[in-house]
Order: sequence, then structure tokens, then C-alpha cells
Amino acid sequence: MVAPIDPDRMPTDDERRATERLAQDRAPEQHRAALPEKHRGPAVLRRGQVQPGTTDQRLLDTRGPSDWVHTDPWRVLRIQAEFVEGFGLLAEIGKAVSVFGSARTPPGHPDYVAGEQIGAALARAGYAVITGGGPGAMEAVNKGCCEAGGTSVGLGIELPFEQSINDWVDIGINFRYFFARKTMFVKYSSAFLIFPGGFGTLDELFEALVLIQTGKLYHFPVILFGTRYWGGLIEWLRGRVLHEGKIRSDDLDLMVLTDDPAQASRLVIRACEMQTSAAARRASRDLTEPARGRSRP
Repeated sequence: MVAPIDPDRMPTDDERRATERLAQDRAPEQHRAALPEKHRGPAVLRRGQVQPGTTDQRLLDTRGPSDWVHTDPWRVLRIQAEFVEGFGLLAEIGKAVSVFGSARTPPGHPDYVAGEQIGAALARAGYAVITGGGPGAMEAVNKGCCEAGGTSVGLGIELPFEQSINDWVDIGINFRYFFARKTMFVKYSSAFLIFPGGFGTLDELFEALVLIQTGKLYHFPVILFGTRYWGGLIEWLRGRVLHEGKIRSDDLDLMVLTDDPAQASRLVIRACEMQTSAAARRASRDLTEPARGRSRP
């Protein structure tokens, strides 16, 4: 017989079917209507899934097991909490740019110095910077922005090895889940600036490209800093991926390469201005089109 499930976990389809088959085999037709049944919120539990007590009773009983905090329904609440906290904290930061790069870039490295310069330039132009909050290239951008009087944001992530939010972050959030963190990077940014980095940086790069390619983001620039570092990837995309028809030629136009911190900052600012203009045009169109529709006989 299938064991009673955890009070916060619904049975799988296989478990449910196995329980039903077993109960049907054992219960005569005239007694099936009298099989035990219990309602737990919107869920209906029958036969071997019926447990004594109620959800409220288990909630208030401190003597029971604590395994329920690791169940999927409880994880949903933690995920929800991360979205609520992130949305609430970042909703009023204004114009912002997400910057990614390696946590292993040491201070004094050319990429670190460029990160400081770009962070400062964006702050002076009125933009907040959003990074992963860690050391390396992320710290450089946060530092440059903070020293220039801008809003410096760090979105950390729980990792197997400890990595604290760097000291140059003004607004910091630590996430458990990568997908909640990624949503914040995209939702509150007008552009992505990508410094040389490893798997995490590549993940963010291709996440952005997929969102733009599929129309989830409009007029969203992806600027790759470091032509020597990124050039090989672009050549592979052009020579192999494009050649075999896996992408279109205009997909490669989604990325811009540069080695100049000033140019990178200008590209971001210009793209953000284009976004603002496009949004204003869409809003104007939305206001005028219903009016034209109402004027028709």
C-alpha cells in the first residue's frame, strides 16, 4: 500500500494510480462509496492518503517533524518571497544597467580599471548599475558607480562556497534561486554590459540574447567589452552556427563589441535613450488608436 504522503506534498500520478487500483481490488462495489475521504483545501485525499488531524493542527503543533520546510510547496513560498522582495526593493531605482563579468578579475587588471571607469560614467549619466554583487569585475563597476555618487546594486546568489556582497554595494539582495535573480537583472535594466567571464557570465549573455531574439525584450543592447576575449566566440557563431543555419545573420547584430570604456558607456546611454523614445511612441499610439476607433460611426 502507498504510504501516506507528507502533508505538504501532493502524491505523484503513479502513487495515486497505484493507491486507487489497490483500493478498488480490495473494496467491494457497494462499499467503495464509504472509503475514507478527506478534503485538504482544494485537494481531495482518499483511501491510504487520508491522515488524522488537520493542516491547522499540524501548523500549530511544534512537536512534529520539520521536514515540511524542505517540501516543494514551501519552496514555492520562498520563491514568491524572493520575487516580492526583489520587486519591492528595486522598483524605484530608476534607469539602470546590468553588468556581468568574472569574479576572478583582480584589482588593477585592465578589465577591473575599465569597470571602474564605466561604473563612474554611468553614474554621472544618471544610471544605476546592477551587478552580481561579488568581487572582480562586478566589484569594479560597483566601486566606480559608488565613488561617482550613483546607485550601486548587487544581486548576490547562494553558492556552495561563500561569496559575500562587496563593500561598494548600496542596495544588496541575496537570492537562493538563479531564475528569480535573473528576472531582476532583466526587469530593471535597460542594457547588458558583459565583461570577460566564465560560465555564469556566458549564461547571462545567452539568456539575454534568447530573450531579445524571441521578442521578450525590445531595443535591449548587449555590449561585449573586450574584443580579444569575445572575438573567438563571435567568429565561432558566424563561422559555425550561422553557417549551419542555426541562427540568422541579424541575430549577430544583437551584440556590439568594444574595447573603449567611454564608447561602452555611450552605447549604453544611446540605447537607453532609444528605448525611452520607443516607449513614448508606443504609449502615444495606444492613446490615439482607441480614440480613432471611438470616432467611427
